[in-house]
Amino acid sequence: MTATIGQHLRELRLGKGIGQAALARELEISPAYLSLLEKGRRTMQFPLLLRALELMSVPLEGFMAEVGGEHPDDVLAQLLDDPLAKTLELSDSDVARLRAEPRVDTTIAALFHLYKNTRAQLDTALSRLEADGAPSPVGYAPGDEVTDFLQDNRNYFPELEERVAAIRRDAGLPRRFVSEQLAALMRERMGFDVRIEPPTGPSSVVRTFDRERKHLRLSSSLSESALKFQLGHVIGLTVLDETGLHERLLEGTTFHHSETPRLIKIHLANYFAGALLLPYDDFFAEVQRTRYDVDKVATAFESTYETVAHRMCNLADPRRPGVPLHFLRVDVAGNISKRYSASGMRFPHSHGSCPKWVVHAAFLTPAMLNRQFSVMPDGQQFFCFAKVITDPAAGSLVRGTIYAIGLGTNAEHADKLVYADGLPRPDPRDPTRLAVPVGVTCRFCERTDCNQRAAPSYKFAFAVDENVKKENFFSPLTGSDGRR
Repeated sequence: MTATIGQHLRELRLGKGIGQAALARELEISPAYLSLLEKGRRTMQFPLLLRALELMSVPLEGFMAEVGGEHPDDVLAQLLDDPLAKTLELSDSDVARLRAEPRVDTTIAALFHLYKNTRAQLDTALSRLEADGAPSPVGYAPGDEVTDFLQDNRNYFPELEERVAAIRRDAGLPRRFVSEQLAALMRERMGFDVRIEPPTGPSSVVRTFDRERKHLRLSSSLSESALKFQLGHVIGLTVLDETGLHERLLEGTTFHHSETPRLIKIHLANYFAGALLLPYDDFFAEVQRTRYDVDKVATAFESTYETVAHRMCNLADPRRPGVPLHFLRVDVAGNISKRYSASGMRFPHSHGSCPKWVVHAAFLTPAMLNRQFSVMPDGQQFFCFAKVITDPAAGSLVRGTIYAIGLGTNAEHADKLVYADGLPRPDPRDPTRLAVPVGVTCRFCERTDCNQRAAPSYKFAFAVDENVKKENFFSPLTGSDGRR
């Protein structure tokens, strides 16, 4: 039935002249995921179907009557096959009684849609308050606005890429170069006074730049790769000041925080530095050759794992697009300090993330790269991999820094990544047998029996029964759990 529904939805879409990408954008899902739904390779979730029909001005009752020749209430009963709807435990007799009442099935379906859709949107409701004149959402920080800005621009800025290409060409920079070559370029061609000096005092400042006097001071405590990046960052700041590109990109945009425009400028300078060290054409070719082997690419350019992982998320040139990736950086406490998603993977804004994600498990085996196929409650599947990056201080990790860097993509692109080689692919008919069931955050997860749940889900009533104990205390009790 899933295939029939998806096929009929596709026929309606084509009949109304609506492109797949356009409908996917309105439904807030990826075109790839909509394609899977239309091919019947993913279960059509009820709220998503109603939204699609609403966008195409097609009545639900008429759609159900046309699908497969079955009675609408039978079709609806099958559509309710998701974790939350299963708690209703509709029996055949229940469906039969509904069938006896005209339009009751459609009415109940609509009510269920309103309930589930409201619950499902709680995790994004705060960000939707970003409309003009709306108050700043609770917990919506300047960093969140920067991330949204990157998402809106697909984390790709062609004007900066062109500027970088011109600078590299004029300076004759090879694929690999040392920091002193970049410092010499800044002294001779840009008139900078660049000095690399030992740190003084307890301050952790590693870079100071006097724009007016063109004085740049860098700490000799920086590694060679970090030193090159900071030099590239300052060149990027200078280019932005000369061109005003950051101001043009922000024209007409309203932010909730006054700090956000400056943070975006800093990010664009970081983008420039990454592009300077890892030029698009050469980098793209190496990424394709190694099939996204981050370590091999880092070695080829004498760069770092994190810098290369970041740059892989910039490959959105329409002429040479890369695999749509998501990226996140997590510390040992589970705090997400960097995040970006082009794969359709959703990250929480202010709540803790799912402990089943491979990026968290990476800390258990820090010497290994961890790999994982995962499946979301809505059926979306992802392939993700994560690696722990450490920078000890005085021989101590506690005094230094330790992060896990996670990258991933929709499972349909897994074959393009070398890290997926040798892993068995999940069976579409039973994905949880080989893929790890995950969610976004416990507070909005629909899974009723997760053994790692850290908090009750807002999508269920927090029912308490002293006579019934689940494996996890916070797992919601449903009608099939032996309650009386």
